[in-house]
Amino acid sequence: MVLSGAISGCVQTAAQHASQLHSEADRRLTVGTVQARITEGMSSTEVVETLGSPNIVTRDQGGTESWVYDKIATEASYSTDNGGYGGLIGAGGTPGAALILGGLTGSYSRAAGASATTQRTLTVVIKFDRGNRVRDFSYHTSRF
Repeated sequence: MVLSGAISGCVQTAAQHASQLHSEADRRLTVGTVQARITEGMSSTEVVETLGSPNIVTRDQGGTESWVYDKIATEASYSTDNGGYGGLIGAGGTPGAALILGGLTGSYSRAAGASATTQRTLTVVIKFDRGNRVRDFSYHTSRF
């Protein structure tokens, strides 16, 4: 007698999982991006191309427009480990009048893991002059 079997499944790659996350524009707002790419004198169009749309737009009594980018991210990480073994011991007799079969089976498995969650916030305030150019900007970041 011959036994055969097949196992099939669908496993996504890390890149496929990443493509299902929020847009790249939402993820690219970092302190490093603000420090490296936002400069005084940039136009509001250049700021939008760099950081995306702001969360809040305000105008003070003097007509100065301010944009606020407020991002909160939750980062989750985990690590797991699975292991185990299994075995089969059998005995048989010589062919002839009687065949004696016996067996002993056993298995063991274990799993261990750990997970952590971190919150990260970034608030960026960009103030424009009357010509819609960056007058100044500030940012605050925290991680807990």
